[in-house]
Amino acid sequence: MRRLLLLAGIAAISASTAAIKTSDMISHDASQLPLLGTLAPDAEKAYSRLPDSLHGTIRDELWNLGLNSAGLAIRFSSDASAIGARWTALNRFNMNHMTPTGIRGLDLYVLQEDSTWTTVASGRPSLSSKTTSAMIMEDMEPKMREYMLYLPLYDGVDSIYILTDSAARVLPPEINLPKREKPMVMYGTSILQGGCANRPGMAHTSILERMFNREVVNLGFSGNARLDPEIARVMASADASVFVIDPLPNCTAQLLDEKLAAFVAILREKHPAAPILLVESPMFPAHRFNREVDSTLREKNRICRKIYDELRKTDSNLHYMSSDELGIGVESSVDNYHLTDLGFSQFAEAMQRKLEAILR
Repeated sequence: MRRLLLLAGIAAISASTAAIKTSDMISHDASQLPLLGTLAPDAEKAYSRLPDSLHGTIRDELWNLGLNSAGLAIRFSSDASAIGARWTALNRFNMNHMTPTGIRGLDLYVLQEDSTWTTVASGRPSLSSKTTSAMIMEDMEPKMREYMLYLPLYDGVDSIYILTDSAARVLPPEINLPKREKPMVMYGTSILQGGCANRPGMAHTSILERMFNREVVNLGFSGNARLDPEIARVMASADASVFVIDPLPNCTAQLLDEKLAAFVAILREKHPAAPILLVESPMFPAHRFNREVDSTLREKNRICRKIYDELRKTDSNLHYMSSDELGIGVESSVDNYHLTDLGFSQFAEAMQRKLEAILR
């Protein structure tokens, strides 16, 4: 009986917050608004992370992952009293260890008076269709607010429209936050891409974007952060405040030995004085029991440190983050490797301390 009453109460709350139908709302094309987190602002597909020039010149897996919208965020202002979205996913992708909201949902944040960001609500994707129309929040005081809408982490977006009540305006942002000058550019694996955050705003790169109030470019490529030189050249196209290189979980020890120094050299050629941070692999919880995992992680971190020590002799603005500094606890993963929201929060806090020290 108590369970039935609880379910009835939840249903009543849901009904009370669905007074406006999305079909009655006004559509605003998000492609006309600023997009944060991309180094390909003129790409044929509006929500791509990689420039069109790489199509056909890099591995297919890498190109397809570049169409995932991880870290991308639409900035706008609106005086809406009700706000939602209609978006069409590229693939309607699913995984058994990550929520659909994180994979292909949306995540809305609002700027507060103290210039910090707070979550509003997420846009939950349809389970049966590539196209979703979802209410995010309604019954708000109709006043102008600054919004940031994070896009899906593990799927792409063909199109997206912001939905509002009929009297509302949707305009470009009035405030330059997060600051777009000198973005942080971060390269890495499925973890950096956002696996397995419950919603897009909880990837650690997005948390850091709000912590520093500075644009972060997420170049995480699930299973495919293998130090491809083409990605180093894309990174080098940015006038970054810092470059973060975090591919170790996807690299073999041999690959690191062969390619890491060359990857750094491509960045250094165009940015002789910019800070570059090399990040060790986490000692994933599985290493406590699996001897092969333990020895593999230790060997890769050893090689990374060796390369860093050699490069550091002539590069005073090369920095290093050891596995001991990452702050990720044994209860912070979904599957012994990919992070929960707790793990991402821990990682972001540790990375914040490191980056603040570097940027000082």
